[in-house]
Amino acid sequence: MSHTPDLPWHVAVLIPARNEEVLLPRCLQSVLRAIAALPNNVTADVIVVADCCTDATEQLALDMLQRAGEAMRSSAGNVGATRALAAYTALARAPLPPEQCWLANTDADCEVPDGWLLHQFQLAQEGWAAVAGIVDVDCFAEHEPAVESRFRMSYELYPDGTHPHVHGANLGVRADAYLQAGGWGAQPTAEDHDLWHRLRQLSVPCCSDTRLEVLTSGRRVGRAPLGFAGALARHNTCGTATLDNLPEEALA
Repeated sequence: MSHTPDLPWHVAVLIPARNEEVLLPRCLQSVLRAIAALPNNVTADVIVVADCCTDATEQLALDMLQRAGEAMRSSAGNVGATRALAAYTALARAPLPPEQCWLANTDADCEVPDGWLLHQFQLAQEGWAAVAGIVDVDCFAEHEPAVESRFRMSYELYPDGTHPHVHGANLGVRADAYLQAGGWGAQPTAEDHDLWHRLRQLSVPCCSDTRLEVLTSGRRVGRAPLGFAGALARHNTCGTATLDNLPEEALA
């Protein structure tokens, strides 16, 4: 289940954004640092799709990326469709065939570690076709004091380094497997679980890895309905018991 070590690769980082001019700079700075950590035989691209934005998100992305990527507008109003547009654009720009391209997905309110892409690239070299990482929260200031402990107690991680979570903010997939699975669906939420489910149905090599972690915002109101921000917010006041009212996809 391994690839030739010296085979050239192309990595594309896909970032949907809606009115993210405040947090996007942190995200892009971290992504550019992660790109700099890749080996010389890996080319990279960053695609930001500013969906239904009324602020300076698109222009900010263009100014920061310069030749490192592309930013464009979308009126989809749908995170799944926005991710799909980013992937389509990335593959149209890719200099290598899909089996040598890796699509690394995150969100505009996230910060990735310096080794984020390198770790995914190493997993790709080992033959993994898709990998699901985990998230941590940067700040709980918008929440009640008990929310941090409630979140950490309910966010399950397994002793063997795997986990049950799937986040569009931290999901990587080899482009040929992505295309074989049909790509991102146009769901307004849980698009990550949908894609992961289809990848698993194909029996392509998928792994979950707790070492692959990104930092996401702890905001109480998010961009996607029933997304991570909503699940986090429901730890307030009523405690974790009310999480049973949310669909499983929102909690993971």
